[in-house]
Amino acid sequence: MVSDTPRVLVLGIGNILWADEGFGVRAVEEFHRRFRVPETVTVLDGGTQGLYLVNFLQEHDRLLVFDAIDYGLAPGTLKIVRDEEVPKFTGAKKMSLHQTGFQEVLSAADLLAAYPEALALVGCQPLDLEDWGGPLTDPVRAALDAALDHAVDILAGWGITVMAREHPIADEDRLLADDIDFVSYERRIA
Repeated sequence: MVSDTPRVLVLGIGNILWADEGFGVRAVEEFHRRFRVPETVTVLDGGTQGLYLVNFLQEHDRLLVFDAIDYGLAPGTLKIVRDEEVPKFTGAKKMSLHQTGFQEVLSAADLLAAYPEALALVGCQPLDLEDWGGPLTDPVRAALDAALDHAVDILAGWGITVMAREHPIADEDRLLADDIDFVSYERRIA
């Protein structure tokens, strides 16, 4: 039996070792910590995996991405971009290797007839991308709640209902572990 429910990938990309460049990973990590999703939704830390992400796109119909994007706006400003506009912004101003890789992921998915039927980017304007090992800056950290609200709204528009977790997620169920999760990492460098 084929389901009419779309398979959705909620993806965070970026590098947590370069301050605000880690926005996408921290946003998807926080999304996973706060919300339960239906079985048709996969929540993934894509980090800087580049072309390795094509396999995940092949398994999903829709894609929601969190990423730090230099839009030339005030730090911490969120901008939502959809569908055919997304590739334009992921390469607008190269900030790191993963962005070129993500454009390549979308191109490869298109060549493989696996391009998402719907695509949304929740992008956040970074303040600092050069603080090696540094945490998210205050304006970018402050944008996380609104970014998650946008993600919930986008998913609702796609017919996907997410539920707030009633209890904190167990350590073994965290999206990231081994001291690179948001709380452990940020506490270590604070």
